[in-house]
Amino acid sequence: MKITKVEVSGKYVAVVSGDENEVLINDVQSALDLMATVRYESDCDRIVLHKSILSESFFDLKTRLAGDILQKFINYYVKVAIVGDFTVYSSKSLKDFIYECNNGNDIFFLPTEEQAIETLAKLK
Repeated sequence: MKITKVEVSGKYVAVVSGDENEVLINDVQSALDLMATVRYESDCDRIVLHKSILSESFFDLKTRLAGDILQKFINYYVKVAIVGDFTVYSSKSLKDFIYECNNGNDIFFLPTEEQAIETLAKLK
């Protein structure tokens, strides 16, 4: 896992990426571990995650994994942006979920790392 701390307008954002095909988040506990590691190493409560580090089951809403994991981010006051191409998923419920998240203040699904950093840096 690689954590890069970026400063934008006086706000710090941690960008988390992994090696090729390295899945870092498989379940709720691995998400909590990642969140704790990012807080400890970068002291950031705004995190950009590349889609590739999430288990594919995260994007199958029937598993409830996305809801359980993202609820932990909210519980611990961590803003998160997940970066990647989400057009590869045909599920209407997932598209609705992404739409709702993007209209909130805590969780975002965005196409580029730059957009994710900019979005998180603008938040209060």
